[in-house]
Amino acid sequence: MANRPQKSAAVAAKANKNARPARPQISFEAARLLCPTDAQAVSIAAAFGLSTPDYLGIRATHEKLLRETALAFDDALNEKAAQMHFQRVVGTFVASAQGAGRFYSDKLTEARALTAKLANDIRDEDRDAPAGFESKAQRARQFAADLAMQSYALLAAAHGAIDAYLEITGEDWKPYVAQSEGETVERKSAAAELGAFG
Repeated sequence: MANRPQKSAAVAAKANKNARPARPQISFEAARLLCPTDAQAVSIAAAFGLSTPDYLGIRATHEKLLRETALAFDDALNEKAAQMHFQRVVGTFVASAQGAGRFYSDKLTEARALTAKLANDIRDEDRDAPAGFESKAQRARQFAADLAMQSYALLAAAHGAIDAYLEITGEDWKPYVAQSEGETVERKSAAAELGAFG
């Protein structure tokens, strides 16, 4: 009897080990929340001497790129195949923007934390760099600013891809949600039927 719980625990541990971690849900709204706004991008670029990416130009170029790609297929893809293909293509652009936005947000948080440490007068570590050299906090702020411009540009590309998807398919883009491996039609049907018994 004493071995049974250990065996069950071993089986459960193996099942958990084989289970894939859930992918974060991608959406343009999430990407937009993680990336800088137009006003933030302009402000960051001015403060750090960077060029503000041409959001409208990047957006229009990517929209045109996907529309031309759809036209190049001519009649090779039927309506459903084109919808599936471009859903995945647009998903890649959105995932890229969301990933860049998450990385930017993380690095901005680090830069703020390092800068806050420097503002503390009673500290033994994180002293300012010698005159003429950048401090660790300054390098972190500069890195966050560079990432802000990158994520802003990638957001523009995703925006253009979503615009093109609407034009190509006539529908708003929604991320593909994979059915979990165990969720088959038969199982859903069986669950519904058993639910009828109360």
